[in-house]
Amino acid sequence: MPVDTSPETQQDRQQSLATAAARNLATTTKSAPQMQEITSRWLLKVLPWVEAHGGAYRVNRRLTYTVGNGVVEFIKTGSQVRVIPAELGELALLRGYEDDEVLTALADRCQQRDFGPGEVLTTQGEAADRIFLIAHGKINKFGTGKYGDETVVGVAGDGDRFGDDSLLNPDAVWEYTAKTATAGVALTLSRDDFARIRDNAPSLQEHLASFLALPLQAQNERGEAEIAMSAGHHGEYELPGAFVDYELKPREYELSVAQTILKVHTRVADLYNEPMNQIEHQLRLTIEALRERQEHEMINNPEFGLLNNADFDQRIQTQSGPPTPDDLDELLNRRRDPDYLLAHPRTIAAIGREFNARGIYPHHVDLGGQQVPAWRGVPILPCSKIPITKENTSSILVIRTGEDNQGVIGLHQTGLPDEYQPSLSVRFMGIDEKAIISYLVSAYYSCAILVPDAVGVLENVEIAHRRH
Repeated sequence: MPVDTSPETQQDRQQSLATAAARNLATTTKSAPQMQEITSRWLLKVLPWVEAHGGAYRVNRRLTYTVGNGVVEFIKTGSQVRVIPAELGELALLRGYEDDEVLTALADRCQQRDFGPGEVLTTQGEAADRIFLIAHGKINKFGTGKYGDETVVGVAGDGDRFGDDSLLNPDAVWEYTAKTATAGVALTLSRDDFARIRDNAPSLQEHLASFLALPLQAQNERGEAEIAMSAGHHGEYELPGAFVDYELKPREYELSVAQTILKVHTRVADLYNEPMNQIEHQLRLTIEALRERQEHEMINNPEFGLLNNADFDQRIQTQSGPPTPDDLDELLNRRRDPDYLLAHPRTIAAIGREFNARGIYPHHVDLGGQQVPAWRGVPILPCSKIPITKENTSSILVIRTGEDNQGVIGLHQTGLPDEYQPSLSVRFMGIDEKAIISYLVSAYYSCAILVPDAVGVLENVEIAHRRH
């Protein structure tokens, strides 16, 4: 049979080794395992880390006369809102009072008031005869300036309250006009209803007598026991004696732990260990996940997280919702020597929109060789661990750091057995009957707020785009 040797047929034939076959003899260049969960973890980078020997760190402070200043929580059933009786203990005059029956009676006396935007709840100069507990919504407090102009003296939001003094002082007057900025719900408790409960509760009468005696203690403007001293005197003036009193029960921060058990089959470790060490990369990614969890806990943990442990006096509300330059100024100016602002990346984008709308372009600063945005010279660092609510609101943190600066510090303990990184250990647990190698990976950490003004929070920051 004749063979076709035409030029067209010769051109169709394969004249060299195909790439698909050649790859069978080639070594593929490959990357190390990648991980999307890794973030910048700025909080872990900027905090100074202090050794917590014995697994605990005690914060000693000057004696402070605490009168209560917490956030009140509510329960909602349909359209009905009720204050949780035990939460009334967050009121200054009820701090430490634990008679559940009396607290329940007070909660039952609270009247619900639904309000819309623009309503006036109190008027400056008028008699104050009730306390307002805000379950939901935002309320602006307006005062009168030196020259008669109207000024905003404060903002109240979810869980806040005003009018505490009116429950005990029959001559109390409103020092500001409270006007609602949004729709919401408040509960009110009148002085008369409070008096009826008090007159039938001897334990409450005794507690209130102790509360009223608190201001008689000599204290400074921050509630600390006063250090007596004299200045500007002449001649042989008799100087006062003084000593610095301490808290009898200082707070102790115990190291927390994040742990997991890493498991690798011996066949994988034996046969598939080139060109990359399987155990090494498994361990690297596991440690990255532990460090991410560590930063999350240092922000959100109910026991030591910065968001949950910021003092209520150091929490403020935004003036209008979005994060404006005025809001950031107020947050920074409430404390000395702020070092860093921390915000969710979406919140930082909202800050940029507000600045752009006003024609403001903040400077950048160098932080560890990286340019980051800053406001008033304070770096604004992204932290994706700060939560965003379903209503698209978030918080902005400001912190001062360092032991010598009475700020926020990170806590750890180095020198652990089988330590792999500072305060992180990797301990061999053995090989089981299925030939699986196990390693216990443990990270120990915590953080401490040395004085209340070391941390401030701007709450209920709206980060969604607004329609214009």
